Amino acid sequence: MHGVIDSPDIPLNVSRSYLQSDGNVKKINSHISKKVSDKLQELFNSDRKAFEEKWNDIGLFVKYGMLSDEKFYGRSNGFCLLENTDKQFQTIEEYKTKIAPLQTDKNGDLIILYTVDPEHQHSYVQNVKESGYDVLKFDTVIDNHFIQQMESKLEKTRFKRVDADIVDNLIEKDEKRESILTEDQQNLLKETFEKSVDKNTINVELKPLSPSDSPVMITRDEFMRRMKEMQASGGNNMFMMGDFPEKFNLIINSNHPINIALLEKDDVEKQRLTKQLYDLAMLSQNMLKGEDLTNFVKRSFEIVAN
Repeated sequence: MHGVIDSPDIPLNVSRSYLQSDGNVKKINSHISKKVSDKLQELFNSDRKAFEEKWNDIGLFVKYGMLSDEKFYGRSNGFCLLENTDKQFQTIEEYKTKIAPLQTDKNGDLIILYTVDPEHQHSYVQNVKESGYDVLKFDTVIDNHFIQQMESKLEKTRFKRVDADIVDNLIEKDEKRESILTEDQQNLLKETFEKSVDKNTINVELKPLSPSDSPVMITRDEFMRRMKEMQASGGNNMFMMGDFPEKFNLIINSNHPINIALLEKDDVEKQRLTKQLYDLAMLSQNMLKGEDLTNFVKRSFEIVAN
């Protein structure tokens, strides 16, 4: 878009803050915002395919406009696009309609699942997609704030990152799965894993998942992670969040054959295998580094050799 705005009522030799509060400038700003949104809607309506191809270039600016201008947010619902991990685009309303049948939880809330990095979070994305759910891609610098805004605007709608919890808990249904281990066996399994982790940063939980699910996985609390990331980006005033240590959950699948067989091992082998499983979970989150990564590789060769 190109153009020139001429107004005899705007003084030039003044500070920027004065101009920002000037009534005429606000009217011009509002008019430009409307012109931009009208043009974007026109482009979307006339050639949606071409608009989708340009979305990765213009999407960031559209989202920023929605965050900074309430009226622009209202006008942009018809052309703001959401992209999933299969590179498919839908408007917000189209996407809500698409996922509603499967991704509505037992409380009637629509759960929108997303990833910030499809490559690094590939295993989590695949677990979710195998359950028939769809995953959006949010990988721009302002997407945390954009998600917060949409949650406040969309009725009975919540966003959860794919690594925030196990699949069964991301979208809670009325179905409940039982553990095949006794209570004593579950306590023993939990204690075994707790010896291999740092209890200050890792909370060990047992979950009766499907035997085909992963034997172990690491999840990160959605609220705490999102607040810390928003603060790190400079857009959140909750300074105290930076003082909280990073906390993760190590989920142990009490129905997985590997964990069941683990109970039959001697103490030395138990510790070696639990450490290996824990490191695998860390690796899936791209959290295994330095000496821990070196020891994991070495231990992996030893296990294969045996």
